[in-house]
Amino acid sequence: MAGERYLAAISQAFMHIESATGQLARHAGGELKLAVAPTFLDRWLLPRFNDFTNRHPEIELDIHSSIGVIDFNQSDIDMAVYFGDGEWGGVSCTHLRPSFLVPVCAPELLEQERIMVPADLLKLRLLQVKKRPEHWPSWFALSQTGFHPALGIISFSNGMITANAATEGLGVALTDPSLVSAEIERGELMIPIDLVMQLPKSFYLVSQKNRPLSHPMMVFQTWIIERMARDLTEHKGLKP
Repeated sequence: MAGERYLAAISQAFMHIESATGQLARHAGGELKLAVAPTFLDRWLLPRFNDFTNRHPEIELDIHSSIGVIDFNQSDIDMAVYFGDGEWGGVSCTHLRPSFLVPVCAPELLEQERIMVPADLLKLRLLQVKKRPEHWPSWFALSQTGFHPALGIISFSNGMITANAATEGLGVALTDPSLVSAEIERGELMIPIDLVMQLPKSFYLVSQKNRPLSHPMMVFQTWIIERMARDLTEHKGLKP
């Protein structure tokens, strides 16, 4: 009986110690308020989120889904991920990596049509982001193929919906392979023609100009640079 009472007492003490240690670690780590676009959040960050939290459990992330440029002077956001040319006023930019596009489609489409050369994709329905109609003509020009789609083009409002449509077998889409890596690994999407087109725009990590980086900001910056670099090595055709 005495042993049981002793065990119960020290077990409770250890629970208090563990709780206090966790609170101390979180306090020491701090919080990072991060803003990212919805597609980037859903397609890139969330599939890799456990990697960051497992490495840095002391950092509390407060993630905001945001479209457009952040006014850091009027916001409590610490950092944001932008996609563009790097020309934004009032911010410090860290280049992460360029964006690349490859065609992707559901494997069942490849069972219906034999895809051997870029021109074979013209036999399939093409999917695109409405505000980026130049991507498909540019990709076929890169492959030295005339742009004459046989089944037409379906446009969607953003890249996330376009990728989902490709997964559902509606056609073939152009996307950055890092944004559909989970679907490719599960076999829900395939790359029928491994021809990579690099875009003039890139991913950037931005923060308020001249603001010293806090510990959470430095930790996240180091992590995302490393993970973005890994994207370039996971697909043989991608180059920095």
